Amino acid sequence: MTRVVAQGTFDLLHPGHVHYLEDAATYGDELHAIVARRSNVTHKPEPILCARQRRDTVAALDAVDEAHLGDPEDVFVPIERIDPDVIVLGFDQHHDEERIAEALAVREIDCRVERASGREPRYDGELLSSGDIVDRVLRRRGGSRAEVDDIER
Repeated sequence: MTRVVAQGTFDLLHPGHVHYLEDAATYGDELHAIVARRSNVTHKPEPILCARQRRDTVAALDAVDEAHLGDPEDVFVPIERIDPDVIVLGFDQHHDEERIAEALAVREIDCRVERASGREPRYDGELLSSGDIVDRVLRRRGGSRAEVDDIER
């Protein structure tokens, strides 16, 4: 059995996330999705939804066999526990395949690293980015990201 891991923030689940997870599932027999903890999301704005809600939403997708919360301190802890054959990165995720492969080798985790295919919008107005969804909500309901960030502080 080929075990696959896909990981991400999965905040405000959208068709781009669904495509990523469905594509990742084609790399093996069993797909495990790891949902990042808020403390590990440092490359973009903090998630809007809590980690458990994001995990439960991802777990509801047919492509996902198991959804896990990431470790709050070490992103490789769930990967060590799952012991995948393949890690599939999202098409536009900021991760560097070579650096991940090196970190896996140091931890003696024997798996390959792949990159999922991208997905273009299928119709005008389809949003494939959580940031674009947030921006549209703010435009339609009034406000700005700066105002939202101020409220959350």
